[in-house]
Amino acid sequence: MKRSQINAHILEAMKTFEQSSVKLPPFAYWKPEDWESKGPEIDEIRDNNLGWDVTDFGTGDFENFGLLLFTIRNGNYHHPNKYPKTYAEKIMIVKENQVTPYHFHRNKREDIINRGGGNLVLELYWSNDDLQLLDKSFSVSIDGVKKDCQPGEKVILKPGESICLVPYLCHKFYGEDGKGTVIVGEVSSVNDDNEDNFFIDVPRFPSIDEDEDPVYLLCTDY
Repeated sequence: MKRSQINAHILEAMKTFEQSSVKLPPFAYWKPEDWESKGPEIDEIRDNNLGWDVTDFGTGDFENFGLLLFTIRNGNYHHPNKYPKTYAEKIMIVKENQVTPYHFHRNKREDIINRGGGNLVLELYWSNDDLQLLDKSFSVSIDGVKKDCQPGEKVILKPGESICLVPYLCHKFYGEDGKGTVIVGEVSSVNDDNEDNFFIDVPRFPSIDEDEDPVYLLCTDY
């Protein structure tokens, strides 16, 4: 992705969150020079990858295959004594037909929540360590109600609805066509994108073409 694209998407997201009365923590608005003035007092932010995250999954086509998210809080599997939180929280913006491709987690359990806007579509499969989508039925919990699912089943979350995704439940998601942009929340156990995020066909993070200076840093920039 070009840095200019990332800058534009973050500025657009700030407006969307503000219009939706979603308030972000102060470090969301720190400029690069603000980060340079900070010391070890913000290690929790740096070490746990809190903050802005914009990816096109290496496709070069953010509008169709992309995700913008902000990690608000997170723990750390590798340093549980220093960072004892056992949970994480994110807020995301998912546009109509903008796909986050199939992926799963071996350890993380997460609730995906439609916080408002359009409808969120999830397509679900059981998976294994070989990154295969299995022809196997399974069940999920949607707001505390058990739902039996077939391989590849679509689940549509309307505003206010949520689904619990357990380890090895492979999922892709996107905003339903014609329903508008979705603000999506995630509440989960500790998030580790480097060691516990397995995408079937694409990389998690894009390479970045530094065609201009960053306006706000990504969590991978610290």
